[in-house]
Amino acid sequence: MDWVSNLYGPFFDLHNWSTVIESGSDWLIILSLVTIECLLSVDNAVVLAAQTQALPTKSQREKSLFYGLWGAYLFRFLIIGVGTYLIHFWEIKVIGSLYLMYLVFKFFTKTKVVHTKKLANEKKHGISLFWSVVIQIEFMDVVFSVDSVLASLAISPNPVIVLIGGMIGILAMRGVAEVIMKLMGVIPELQPMAYILIGIIALKLFLSIPLIDIEIPAPLFGLIVIAAVIITLIIHYVRKNRGTSDERSDNS
Repeated sequence: MDWVSNLYGPFFDLHNWSTVIESGSDWLIILSLVTIECLLSVDNAVVLAAQTQALPTKSQREKSLFYGLWGAYLFRFLIIGVGTYLIHFWEIKVIGSLYLMYLVFKFFTKTKVVHTKKLANEKKHGISLFWSVVIQIEFMDVVFSVDSVLASLAISPNPVIVLIGGMIGILAMRGVAEVIMKLMGVIPELQPMAYILIGIIALKLFLSIPLIDIEIPAPLFGLIVIAAVIITLIIHYVRKNRGTSDERSDNS
């Protein structure tokens, strides 16, 4: 039990917490950690928003993100404690990239009838669709936390600072996911675009394993996301205007 005390003892040190909370310099570090968390979690937000679209109602989609939020907090607490050993878990990235490619394959090979109607009552191995989505969200939190935890520990070795920064960052990222989720409801073309991005994210994850060690910079991926959204919006409005023109022609 000594190793558990060594890993998680600093989280329960009230003096450590009070020092961090009262220190202006520590809050500057926390702010930088939140920024890094948000930048590194853009891909996570895209994946989460796409996953929640399998649920039939808005309340279920929001509830799945809520449960996923608390699961992400619990996992972040556990993983920061063993952060020094996280470098040995590169296999998580391989499993995550393969799983993401499976999600892309499943989305583009399913018919619309199966994807929109059958999913409402779907159960997998006795698990309801809602809890299946929550489990998927938790799994992807595990995969995407690898980079952010390592980056945070590199900036500050104090686990309390890393935990506070991570918790605020996760909350901000969930807000981004909710915005994307609402946009998908208004602009349906965003959903297939999201799965194309998920394929790119899977490649990004796989290339970052130590054996290959090719890292796609966060700013470059951010530009890819922005470009994909702009192209999708153009396609949406072209289709919308074409549909309006065709309707006028039919009426005339």
